[in-house]
Amino acid sequence: MNDTLLQRWKRYDENRSGFTGEHWLVLAAGIATWLATRRHRSLAVRLAGSVLGTLAVARAATGREVPPKMLRYLPFADRH
Repeated sequence: MNDTLLQRWKRYDENRSGFTGEHWLVLAAGIATWLATRRHRSLAVRLAGSVLGTLAVARAATGREVPPKMLRYLPFADRH
């Protein structure tokens, strides 16, 4: 087994069961990260907050079982 850490994490994430409201919680965490770090005096903290917040929002928007209410706002979502 020569899987990378990222491959093992993805496999774990695909096999675990989600919970109700998971995407909304991750979306809120991403937005909270943006808001908490946007006025910090350190450029490194602002940059890290921007990256982590963006990753969380992207995960909420593109992860497994995206809620239909969220899908309508995504320009790249499959709307079948």
